[in-house]
Amino acid sequence: MLILSRKVNEKIMIGDDISISIIEIQGDHIRLGVDAPKAVKVFRQEVFDAIKSQNKAAAESKPVFPDFDFSVTREPF
Repeated sequence: MLILSRKVNEKIMIGDDISISIIEIQGDHIRLGVDAPKAVKVFRQEVFDAIKSQNKAAAESKPVFPDFDFSVTREPF
């Protein structure tokens, strides 16, 4: 893990097109700004974990099909 020190209004660059800005520091809270292309998904860790969990549960679930009554017959045209 790379550990960096930054001050308010300083940035960290990831590659050529992603920057993380330090917006505000108050006690033990830091506000960050992330500037990235729209194709790059950016999530807080707890949101990312919830999405992964929901995706895993959906992939492991069995499909539910509606009950059809096939006993009804129609007269041919």
